[in-house]
Amino acid sequence: MTTKHLDFSPLEHYVELPPPEMLERARAFRDELRRRRTVRHFSDRPIAREVIERCLEAAASAPSGANQQPWHFSVVSNPAVKREIRQAAEEEERTFYRERAPQAWLDVLALLGTDENKPFLEIAPYLIVVFAQLRGVDADGAKFKHYYVNESVGIATGMLICALHHAGLATLTHTPSPMRFLNEILERPAHERPYLILVTGYPAADALVPRIKKKTLAQIARFID
Repeated sequence: MTTKHLDFSPLEHYVELPPPEMLERARAFRDELRRRRTVRHFSDRPIAREVIERCLEAAASAPSGANQQPWHFSVVSNPAVKREIRQAAEEEERTFYRERAPQAWLDVLALLGTDENKPFLEIAPYLIVVFAQLRGVDADGAKFKHYYVNESVGIATGMLICALHHAGLATLTHTPSPMRFLNEILERPAHERPYLILVTGYPAADALVPRIKKKTLAQIARFID
C-alpha cells in the first residue's frame, strides 16, 4: 500500500495586523454580525447571480476534515422547482406540526409565530440547498468515506450565511424533517444528505422579526488564564 503525501508551500497570504487595527476589525465584524437577523418575510426582487456565486466561493474556503470538502450547494431560482420544494416541505411540516412534534417544542415555536405554511420558499429569489456528502469518489472512480462531515458542512454553512449578510442579503435556515425529498427533486445521489435549505434574498419592505436577546459574553464563554 502506497502513502500519498500532500505538497506543501509557504504560508503566503496571511497578513498580520497591528493590535489596534486587529481590535477595530474585531469590533466592526462583531457589530456587522449583530445586525444580522433571521427573516421569514422576503421580497421577490431579483439578485444578480454573481453575488450568490461569490458568496458560495467564500463558503467553499471553509476548513474541512482532511480537506475533503464534503458539501454540495444546489442553487434554485427556477419558480417551478421552488414551488415543488415548497409543496413537499409543507407536506412534511404539516405532519410534523400535527403528529410528530412534542408539545414543548410547539410551545417554543409558537413564540416565533411559525407554522406549516412556508411561502418564503417560493417568494425569495434563491433557495440554496446544502447537501452533506457522506462519501467521495477519487480520480480513479474509487469510493471513500468522508470524515467530520457535520462539522465541516456546519462551518461552511455558517460562512455562507456571513457572506450573504455581508453582501447585503437576508437569510433563513429552513429544515423540514425529513428532507430526503430534496434528493429526488434536485436529482442528488443517495450518498448526499440534505443538511438545510438556506433561503436568501432582500427582506420584504414590511418584514417583521421577533424581539429577542442574545446571551452575553459572560454567559457563553469562560476564559481560563
